[in-house]
Amino acid sequence: MILTSIKALENNYIWILYDKNNSCIIIDPGVSKIVVKKIIKKKWNPKAILLTHNHQDHTDGVKKILKIYPKIIVFGPRETEKFNVHKIIQGGDKIHLLEKDINIISTPGHTLGHISYYLKPYLFCGDTIFSAGCGKVFQNNYISMYNSIQLIKSFPGNTILCCSHEYTLSNLIFSMYFLPNDKNIKHYYKKVQKKIFLRKNIFPFYLNNEKKINIFLRTNEYFLKNSMGFEKNKDDFEIFCYLRKNKDIFGAKRD
Repeated sequence: MILTSIKALENNYIWILYDKNNSCIIIDPGVSKIVVKKIIKKKWNPKAILLTHNHQDHTDGVKKILKIYPKIIVFGPRETEKFNVHKIIQGGDKIHLLEKDINIISTPGHTLGHISYYLKPYLFCGDTIFSAGCGKVFQNNYISMYNSIQLIKSFPGNTILCCSHEYTLSNLIFSMYFLPNDKNIKHYYKKVQKKIFLRKNIFPFYLNNEKKINIFLRTNEYFLKNSMGFEKNKDDFEIFCYLRKNKDIFGAKRD
């Protein structure tokens, strides 16, 4: 199984998994034209579309892709049912595609019904977590988002996080506001900055590294709490809420 990505809109990732038989799966196609163009160029045979949640920058390409490839099966959570979804799935389910089992993980918070797809070592986590950051919390569902991030944190360290947006530098700038002397964050910022300057792909994002540089995965650390002016016994969930609410007003793009 081989993974590739397409950059779309301003900062979206559309993920495509394909196998030796040139069959492929498309994850969160927010647009259609460049996806179809890539499929034709690579002579892929698309079998399925996987949706993580109901936001249009993840679903708008489905209808037009289906017009060209009507045999594709579209999977998604209940909240995506109006986007030409054939099979409604939820956390705990398992689907079998391209001779592989894909586990469905419930990761609410960004939306109430958000799900992720785990095909070892890949975790297609939509807008739950990004490199050095996490998704915006809608409907004030902070506890669900916190729990979803803690769940992702428990995955094997070699898990590759296939998030749906590229906000890494702005996320790191936010992190350095709280941890200006953190060597891992500073090093990663320079590394990503260089790759972007050279127009290189900054993917993959390994969970092991994210645990070092993503402050939303570090809410239990005394050093972070102290840098924010809190006592070491401050509740981890309260730290998460404080960080996410500050991120909302930090000048970040829609995440």
